[in-house]
Amino acid sequence: MSELRKITTTEVGMIRIYLKPSDKVGKRPRAFWSGKPLYRELVSQAKRDRLMNAVAHHTFYGFSNHGPVMENGAELSNPHLTMCVELIGRRRQLERFCERHCELLANKVIVYKHLEHWSIGSLPANA
Repeated sequence: MSELRKITTTEVGMIRIYLKPSDKVGKRPRAFWSGKPLYRELVSQAKRDRLMNAVAHHTFYGFSNHGPVMENGAELSNPHLTMCVELIGRRRQLERFCERHCELLANKVIVYKHLEHWSIGSLPANA
């Protein structure tokens, strides 16, 4: 006897923040290590702010904010090639995240998209 599956949907949103891998937080002049990568800081802050999901995607070819088209090199990565941090949560959570971290997000391309989160659960066979 197979179990029936129930799909429960929840309205959520996603923002994509486009930035360079070389963007740093807390740059220190003349320091050998010039601060934490911004993409790591954004993911860490998203975890602290209890967002549902946060991931950083590296890219291989593209452009952002009307800049030049760039690509990754064969042997060395390009620190100026656009990457993307993707955050998922309720719309108001994402708005608060952007308001709270506006200094980190200044001059970044940020795109919001409406999504539906699906939860899959089992129902009793006689349901």
